[in-house]
Amino acid sequence: MKGYGQFCPVAKGAEVFAERWTPLVIRELLNGSNHFNDLHRGVPLMSRTLLSTRLKQLEKIGVIKRKTGAQGPEYHLTAAGREFAPMVRWLGEWGQRWFPSRFGSEELDVSLLMWDMHRSVKPDAFPSGRTTVEMEFSDQPEGKRRWWLVGDGAEVELCPANPGYDVNLFVMTDLKTLTQVWMGELPVRSAVADGRISLDGSRTLRLCFERWLGLSHFADIKPVKHARESSPAKSRL
Repeated sequence: MKGYGQFCPVAKGAEVFAERWTPLVIRELLNGSNHFNDLHRGVPLMSRTLLSTRLKQLEKIGVIKRKTGAQGPEYHLTAAGREFAPMVRWLGEWGQRWFPSRFGSEELDVSLLMWDMHRSVKPDAFPSGRTTVEMEFSDQPEGKRRWWLVGDGAEVELCPANPGYDVNLFVMTDLKTLTQVWMGELPVRSAVADGRISLDGSRTLRLCFERWLGLSHFADIKPVKHARESSPAKSRL
């Protein structure tokens, strides 16, 4: 990591936290991704080589600790790493409030959306037993068009390939619509009412879909549509 050549604590902290991709890697670790492949699914545009390098750097400075688990190497935040949690949250809140996504095609990624969503759905919103939800994105290429979420009432597994179970609820939509819904930009009921989301399944599952889906941690943060200019309060760091 290249330093700023300053003793200032802001500079020292930025040498770690402001390194490209690092806040997103820490975000994934805070969200419970501990294996290399899971971490990469959360930052799919980051090369695997760079991710490996960044993990080694974070381990060297004591932000993460590498352990051997039952399924291979695991990465866990240390006490120093866990102190980044409020900074990651504040960064996300600021971004959602002042610089929200415009949901252009260059910002949409179906793999990332499904990876994020599967951690936020509420499996206990559906009846007990296994429930399989198939999602089809009408605007995606064949290889990324269909995804399956399989819940057992306690956990949800994301399957990019057909798991072979009977589908209990079929959801048809497009990537932009579901991303807007998950980010709190578009209410589920509105998207269903105007046909942007189509649900096919039992009445019970269709009625529970909104509660089951869950939303992003930042969905409650409302973007500032017209920021007012004001004289900033003077502060000194």
